Amino acid sequence: MYKLIACWSAPKDEDVEEFERAYAESHVPLGAAVPGMSRFVLTRTDVGLEGSPPAFYRVAEMVFDSEEALEQAEHSDEWRRLREDAGAMIERFGVTLEVGMGQEAEHSLGR
Repeated sequence: MYKLIACWSAPKDEDVEEFERAYAESHVPLGAAVPGMSRFVLTRTDVGLEGSPPAFYRVAEMVFDSEEALEQAEHSDEWRRLREDAGAMIERFGVTLEVGMGQEAEHSLGR
């Protein structure tokens, strides 16, 4: 599996409700429409390690069967619309978006 991880910073307290609405009603459906994904996992963080503030506000994981499948998706109209919407959200809410990609590896818990 090849995974793209997108980490959003928190919006201002007064913007949380509207950010969440835009995320749920616009951004998530655009992400779900990206072709070739095998899994789409969304997390809204509540707390960081040992009670500290979380490092990220929202995390989206877009999982593909291969790096090539992700590369193909990047050339789709759906991907372009998702990127445009992300840019609009960044501008509108003053948030940041950090993205990383890599091979998913599962490790045995050894139990």
